[in-house]
Amino acid sequence: MRAVGLITEYNPFHNGHLHHLRESLTQADAQVSVAVMSGHFLQRGEAALFDKWRRTELALAAGVDLVLELPFPWACNSAPHFAKGAIQALNGLGGVTALCFGSECGQLEPLRNCANLLREQSAVITEQTGELLRRGVSYPAARSQVVGTLADDPDVVEMLAQPNNILGIEYLRALEETGSSLRPLTIRRIGAGYHDQQVVEGIASATGIRQRLRQGESVDSLMPQAAAELLSEWMESNFSTDEEHLLRMVLARINQGVDSLVSLYQISDGLENRLQEMADMALSYEDLVSQVKSRQLTRTRIQRALCYLINDVKTGQMNRFLKNGPLYIHLLGCSSAGEKFLAYCRNKTTIPIVGNYSRIYVLLKKFYGADSRQYRIAHELLDLELKATRNYTLLMGNWQGGNRNRDFFEELRRVN
Repeated sequence: MRAVGLITEYNPFHNGHLHHLRESLTQADAQVSVAVMSGHFLQRGEAALFDKWRRTELALAAGVDLVLELPFPWACNSAPHFAKGAIQALNGLGGVTALCFGSECGQLEPLRNCANLLREQSAVITEQTGELLRRGVSYPAARSQVVGTLADDPDVVEMLAQPNNILGIEYLRALEETGSSLRPLTIRRIGAGYHDQQVVEGIASATGIRQRLRQGESVDSLMPQAAAELLSEWMESNFSTDEEHLLRMVLARINQGVDSLVSLYQISDGLENRLQEMADMALSYEDLVSQVKSRQLTRTRIQRALCYLINDVKTGQMNRFLKNGPLYIHLLGCSSAGEKFLAYCRNKTTIPIVGNYSRIYVLLKKFYGADSRQYRIAHELLDLELKATRNYTLLMGNWQGGNRNRDFFEELRRVN
């Protein structure tokens, strides 16, 4: 069976994602689509609009065959880590032959050339970017300036200003670094841009759709019909996340004191003091992020830091996770074709695949050995994932009750 890998967030699934899905299957000549999807906390440091099981249902309803969860340490991290973790998950599943991603560029060769430059000049780029940061230049501008000078090509600067291009370049670097056999493919992103609010050719960005939902506007025409019907029902039931709840969680954690913050991942160099200072005056979550933001600290960096804060992610443990890569794959949902593909992959997988967590400890012990270092790190990763799920229930506008440790109780989502 031929399968194409997709790296996604589906926050929520919309017409642009449907175009990507269909074009990916065509370009890869694939029979099955495998989506590696972020869980409850996303790459730009945001809590997902809906939980990972509901977003899985949207994807399956639109035609995705397998949905795998990208664990928190990679899902909520910078582009290089996000990309590498997703590629490692696809490598670990086995059987996937191609990776197809969207990009503003729409061509592999210029993206690959840029990826090669970033790899070959890594030390120089890091050093010169650091010098510009110390002069007060923002990180995105500093990196773009350095890479543009080294490449002596204005097109490279423009390419690095586009979010999907940036991720595409990191996917190519991750494929090279991991020695992956996945064949890279890219399609040009159509419709509205990543941050755009307008609708272009019947396609709005996920950001634009979330904005419309917050304003009580209909988004039915911007999503596949089956997905739109599910989302409408969930919005009426208030199953989405509430920013006021997020603010309270963040402030409660900051109020434990500066000394409790300095061990957390990416909270250093005075950020802990700035967070405490601004927390005493913040009127909203948006106000807190805006007040903490500076030329050296982008909005995304701050939002991710706040996700690490509420989930109590220590620097040491994050470094262990990133060094070892995902040590298991959480299967969230599948179609009948996806189920057949899993059977096909049974002897190709190099990391355990887990559906419902009821047997996860047994599976991890059997795979790694109870006394192994990898088992201890996998156990630690599992603890963080469970914490992230429990904390996410505190952000939901309408928690329906039940056990907050949902990974043990939610069933695998299936469609025929």
